[in-house]
Amino acid sequence: MTPGLKNLITDIPGLCVGNAQDDALKSGTTVLTADAPFTASVHVMGGAPGTRETDLLAPDKSVQRVDAITLSGGSAFGLDACSGVSDALRAEGRGFAVGPAIVPIVPGAILFDLLNGGDKTWTENPYRALGRTAYENAASDFALGTAGAGTGALAARHKGGLGSASVVLENGVTVGALVAANPLGSVTTAGDRHFWAAPFEQGGEFGGLGPDPTSGLGQPAPSLKAQVMHPAAPDKGNTTIAIVATDATLSKPQCQRLAVAAHDGIARAILPAHTPGDGDLVFGVSTGARPLTSDADLALIGHTASICLARAIARAVYLATPELGDLLPCWSQTHDFG
Repeated sequence: MTPGLKNLITDIPGLCVGNAQDDALKSGTTVLTADAPFTASVHVMGGAPGTRETDLLAPDKSVQRVDAITLSGGSAFGLDACSGVSDALRAEGRGFAVGPAIVPIVPGAILFDLLNGGDKTWTENPYRALGRTAYENAASDFALGTAGAGTGALAARHKGGLGSASVVLENGVTVGALVAANPLGSVTTAGDRHFWAAPFEQGGEFGGLGPDPTSGLGQPAPSLKAQVMHPAAPDKGNTTIAIVATDATLSKPQCQRLAVAAHDGIARAILPAHTPGDGDLVFGVSTGARPLTSDADLALIGHTASICLARAIARAVYLATPELGDLLPCWSQTHDFG
């Protein structure tokens, strides 16, 4: 599996990603969009999701393509980021035509970062403006780690973050993942050094330390996040929200199957995953630039998406950077890795 040139979801031609964040707020928004509407579906496996317009992504619903997908911090407040993206799309005349009316289609999902130490004393919801700014910043290059929707994310033992990864298959199809990792579980084994996703790492993209050589790793280390963020309810306020995409031509049901398969990447990178207190969710996206020749191709694309997502989760934590007022250390601060 060879990563794309940037090792980002934007290695898929036509896709762009934009970030916006407020460092004092310790939160932000990330938007994926494209130069044309794209096919999308979704699959939710966490017990506590927060979403907007995901019902229309079911295979039996009439709208076939969307204009953007938004990932945001802010819990329920962050769903308003989709409104800012819709404002920007409407100003460009982009959206679903209903007679003379144009309605931008912008599904979204949120993570909980309201107790991460940032200043949440706003009088007006800031996420609409963050959503619009993130859309306006959309490009083929974008920041990872403490950026966008990952700005205020926390994992069990470290700061979380925004991650991405890609693969170009032998048949020329590109697959990529984008994730905001804010899980209840840990992305590292006991000792905080080795990533669960290490067997799938490409080219030292998250430290090159390899898998943990010890055994009996099923019991996760105590959650530092639970202690510092919400000790009264350690199983609440977590999630990993992601987008996996390909340039292969997939139908809406096939995009849903892509999202289902990609959830394996969450389970490979986080322990535990898909808990009642996580809102784990994956959007599946197709730009439709390359023909899909067989069901075997779909199976390979789904498997590849799961690997990309596992790598992206590890990269999100590996690339997080320290900021004033952090409640948890970054992975790079927990050991001398020189």
